[in-house]
Amino acid sequence: MKTYIQILFILLALGFATSCNEALELEYDGRTSLDELFKTRNGVRGYLNSCYGARIMPDINRATLTDESQSSDMLFQGSHAALWYVDAFNASNYSNVDGQPWGSIYQAIRRCNIFLNRIEGVTANELASLEEELSSWRAQAHTLRALYYLQLMKRYGSVPLITEPYEINHDFSKDLRAPVSAVVKQILDDCDAAMSEPVSTLSFSWTVRTGENFIMNRAVVQAIRSQAILYAASPLYADGTYTWQDAAEITGNALSNLLVNDYKLWTEEPENNSAQNLYELYFITPHDEQRARDKETIYPGNRVNIWGNHGMPSTPGQTTAGACPTQELVDCYEMQATGMLPISGYSDQQHLQPIINTASGYDPNNPYEGRDPRFYATIYFNGAVRDLGPSGGLARDDHYPLSISLAGGSHSIDATELEEEGAFRLETTGGDPYIPTTPLTQDINATTGSILLKFKYKSNNNITNAQFFFAAPNPAGGESTPENVVLNKATEWTDFELDLTPYRNNSWWKWGKPGHYLRFDVGADAGNIVEIKDIEINVRVESVPADPCESFVGGVDGISNTNRRATFTGYYLRKYNNWKSGRDNDADGEIRMFRLAEMYLNFAEAAYQATGNPETAINIGNGITMSARDAVNAIRRRVGMPDIPAGLSKDEFEKRYRNERRVELAYEGHRYFDVRRWKIMEQSERYVTGMRITKNDDGSFNYERIGFERESYKEKMYFYPIPQSEIDKMFTHTGMDWQNPGWN
Repeated sequence: MKTYIQILFILLALGFATSCNEALELEYDGRTSLDELFKTRNGVRGYLNSCYGARIMPDINRATLTDESQSSDMLFQGSHAALWYVDAFNASNYSNVDGQPWGSIYQAIRRCNIFLNRIEGVTANELASLEEELSSWRAQAHTLRALYYLQLMKRYGSVPLITEPYEINHDFSKDLRAPVSAVVKQILDDCDAAMSEPVSTLSFSWTVRTGENFIMNRAVVQAIRSQAILYAASPLYADGTYTWQDAAEITGNALSNLLVNDYKLWTEEPENNSAQNLYELYFITPHDEQRARDKETIYPGNRVNIWGNHGMPSTPGQTTAGACPTQELVDCYEMQATGMLPISGYSDQQHLQPIINTASGYDPNNPYEGRDPRFYATIYFNGAVRDLGPSGGLARDDHYPLSISLAGGSHSIDATELEEEGAFRLETTGGDPYIPTTPLTQDINATTGSILLKFKYKSNNNITNAQFFFAAPNPAGGESTPENVVLNKATEWTDFELDLTPYRNNSWWKWGKPGHYLRFDVGADAGNIVEIKDIEINVRVESVPADPCESFVGGVDGISNTNRRATFTGYYLRKYNNWKSGRDNDADGEIRMFRLAEMYLNFAEAAYQATGNPETAINIGNGITMSARDAVNAIRRRVGMPDIPAGLSKDEFEKRYRNERRVELAYEGHRYFDVRRWKIMEQSERYVTGMRITKNDDGSFNYERIGFERESYKEKMYFYPIPQSEIDKMFTHTGMDWQNPGWN
């Protein structure tokens, strides 16, 4: 039976197709068969692109389902956070931050299976393609299938393992949920298949070419291998098939493969007050797929909006405080001078009575001084400096270049381009002479600040009656400058500047969008000769330094339990937030799916578990030996933290390791899965706290811990429930209840 696929479905499924591979050039004929699709290069590439559509990117909001954050949206009873905290979900109405991805992932796996099945019968000659391209496409499909099974396993545990396209007469009664170890074996097999393809620029390489952002590559394979085996050996998933020794070998090999292929921890220090430290700079810097600057990112994620969706109420345009950091997370940041935890534990179940580590150097009356640099890059606390720029500087200084349009329909002007780049000679030949500029290519976004028209000119006459006409694509919708523009006689290049800012308040001002342009009316007389260059619109927004964070009661960012725009915990999220961001300049950073720091930590965990000694060095391949302690210290040294001391027992090291992982990977989506695979949810999720700060008349502060109790720590929450509709269907086919424990 011939299988048909709507081309429109494929295009909709791409999601990001044109950023992965070149745009498709398929002719739409209503229905195109798989046989026909796999006979053309664009058809094959188009189908591969459709396989990319179900990747689950990390989400800041996952932190609100962990002890990293308490969501200010809990104020609304029907919000996801409020429902989560009271355990209001069942298998029929369950939703996580990624919804219920079961169906979408299995659809993507089905497409990967079809692709891998079909591509085996295709040759490069048939597609007028290169064998290297086919090799890369096969490897990408194997990598995607491995990623999808990893994302399924993390969420659902044991799942059906489907690696071949279902036939029309498939017997669903034979389907079973495969154990996690079988799923992990398939993940590793797919990774091996991807790595078996040759390495070259056009084939499956360690990086991607320009314009191929978000493409799977060999580095992503290493990250998938590392994470999959770490989970397979962890208490929640382990069934004895994969040991910690296996995990140490595979995570170590993945790490060494990345290191010898030029993956490195970010060590660039910030310049010109761009960030507080290198850790903060990394997270506000978008990745570059060519890795010219960022060699730590293995696979990117989405840009995030912190200032608006997880920001402070004193920031114009902010809508919610969002993922408010908990006191537990704050307590995890060590003292930089000693490398010790300030809080060694709690003497009560609710975490309201901290056990202060007096040897650490921590001062409970000055609790935010001297902490790990990552603390200052991750959390806004009471008194935290928000604005790193000098007073009176510019928050924006944006330049939008224009030019003279020789094809734009000039009137009574002879216009020629001069040899000097971007310069033009304009000679008026009659009455009402004018000539247009080229159009804007982007929105100048000038709702605030100054708007300046600038250029350089020479003129043979004093011109006192020039004007500029602000033209939308339909010139009738524009308006001229209310006053005449004066160009003095000048034989040398002379700077001209016209302040357009007052026009913004006029009812006619709707100018500044893509496609809008200027019309230059060069006086009313013939015989004027004007040379002009470097035409631009300059938007300048003066910097008004933000006050330090005031999260104390009554402060401008004060704690509240009745206002979703205010913190519920006494803290706000800073990670990913560029201090220059705001309503007029959304410059916040990017949350990565995989980065090298995680690979160091994955190996460290497997190594100390396998050897029982965090200082036992292991040969991880490629001529590199490393111990668990070495791997953790590599992470700490790059931010200026002291080494974890030698001589710790396995249990002592485990406590330090888990704390390090929590700090380094905060708000990156790992904590949710870590507390589950370690099976510590009841200790971590049942109670979280914040800090209620009050200000005394003398300017000092009082600190009082406040608590939040949740019902979302229960054992059933270790896994997502399988959608009830799927459970019902499979019960009909197999007579078995596939549902995860506790969700019946």
